[in-house]
Amino acid sequence: MSTSLSKQAYCFYRQNRLDEALETLKGQEGNFANMLLQSQILFRLGKMDACVDIYQKLQKSKIDSLEINLVAGLVSAGMASEVQGTLDSLKVKPTSSFELAYNVACSLIERNLYKDAEQLLLSSRRIGQETLVEENLADDDIELELAPIAVQLAYVQQIIGRTQEAFESYSGIIKKNLADESSLAVSISNLIALKGPKDVSDGLRKLDKLIEKGEAPLTFQLARGLDLKLSLKQREAIYVNRLLLLVHSNKLDQARELASALPGMFPNSVMPVLLQAAVHVRENKANKAEELLWQFANKYPDKSKVILLARAQVAAAAGHPQIAAESLLKIPDIQHKPATVATLISLKERAGDIDGADAVLESAIRWWSNAMTEDNKLDVIMQEAASFKLRHGKKDEAARLYEELVKSHGSMEALVGLIQTAAHTDIEKAESYEKQLKPIPGLKGIDVESLEKTSGAKHTEKGPTAGIAEAYEPKNKEKTKKKRKRKPKYPKGFDPANPGPPPDPERWLPKRERSSYRPKRKDKRAAQIRGSQGAVVKEADSNVNPKSTQAASSKGNSQNTSTVHSKPSSKSRKKSRN
Repeated sequence: MSTSLSKQAYCFYRQNRLDEALETLKGQEGNFANMLLQSQILFRLGKMDACVDIYQKLQKSKIDSLEINLVAGLVSAGMASEVQGTLDSLKVKPTSSFELAYNVACSLIERNLYKDAEQLLLSSRRIGQETLVEENLADDDIELELAPIAVQLAYVQQIIGRTQEAFESYSGIIKKNLADESSLAVSISNLIALKGPKDVSDGLRKLDKLIEKGEAPLTFQLARGLDLKLSLKQREAIYVNRLLLLVHSNKLDQARELASALPGMFPNSVMPVLLQAAVHVRENKANKAEELLWQFANKYPDKSKVILLARAQVAAAAGHPQIAAESLLKIPDIQHKPATVATLISLKERAGDIDGADAVLESAIRWWSNAMTEDNKLDVIMQEAASFKLRHGKKDEAARLYEELVKSHGSMEALVGLIQTAAHTDIEKAESYEKQLKPIPGLKGIDVESLEKTSGAKHTEKGPTAGIAEAYEPKNKEKTKKKRKRKPKYPKGFDPANPGPPPDPERWLPKRERSSYRPKRKDKRAAQIRGSQGAVVKEADSNVNPKSTQAASSKGNSQNTSTVHSKPSSKSRKKSRN
């Protein structure tokens, strides 16, 4: 009975009826075959923790290539850091097979060790070629088997900035079409991501071959059974790339439809809500995007960091500084960092909330005062706080902060700020601290009275100490002579006091282009012939030169000949009518 149920569960697994297959296996004997099938079902369902638990229970069994599936499960479960320890416990080298080397390289990619991953992928490809050649596989079959390695190598090249190599690798894989359908789909998706908004129509055309609309409304699925062959992360990347291309091409109706379907397809991901907000922003509905992101952040606090950062960016771009500051203040682990503090101060000042900005600085000073870190930023925060208070008229508080900085850190910049600030409120304190300033080399004395009468120091590019004696102007320096204005020259006989009527503004235009031009009326009666039949009209002008008439005729013929293949100008047509 148990054997028949196991077969039934396997049939459900092959038909992608994974929940029914898992339910059928419940209560069955925990033999190796059932445990392996259950682990594969859990892997397909994305339940990686349970899948890894089963593989770890099977470690003592003598199942061939168990370590390959175990490493794949660890990587998919987000436990890539445990891969090396697992291999050490199993006493297996990463290069024992090209499949294992590939999976271990994937774990290195998850840990951002891209150079090591690239070297291991190259080793995996070399080992795979040697192994498959020994098995007498054809060259095309070998390339088909090693296609996932080629795609992963191109991805590593893309991540480390060798984009041209990655572009050529992806293009070659797609052009040769010697890869399995899952590797081909990943290559297309990664190439589109690499190209960005360039050639949007081509990217949409390629992705439309991978994505199909489901039977139910607002449902989508991947073509050719790719839902079963790709991981959850890979499937999400394909849908995300398509939606971004739809937004770039302003196909907002289709983008809105796909964005509405993604939360149901990927319920544990934050990407669908970010894409929905992006569609709202593209439709100039920033308020709606802010509200959507705020609701999601409140509903899922553990996933709220990236959502709140996105809300702050949308609000700042839309001119809502108070909402942007509110979003940043909801992220406790970054709000005391100098960059975040500077952003919050800028947003609060734009919103007119000076007291709120002051409170942010005071909170940051308290936090860094108690922080036990090597890279303490208290001096940076205090310096900015003192500058802020001085800028907004709080001179006593600014002087207090500058004095603390001078005593605790010995900052020369703070000492200068303290002297400038204290000079407004406490002259004696300013003079006492002024004595701590280092003397300027090469400067023996300063005539204060002369210095106060000058316009300030002159700019010099010769060095910090050059031209010190010329820092102020002498008392009796001659004023620069002003250039004498010359009287304008007028035409002979012109009286500037009585210039008369202004000249005609159209005087430089040809007569036929002036507004006052009127063409001469033609005498139509001159062409009429009167007299008896057969009478010949005498020439009105006996001085007409027959040679000039012949020349004009030949000129007209040459004009007509030259305008057979091109459209004549209006000027030519006018001459031919005369």
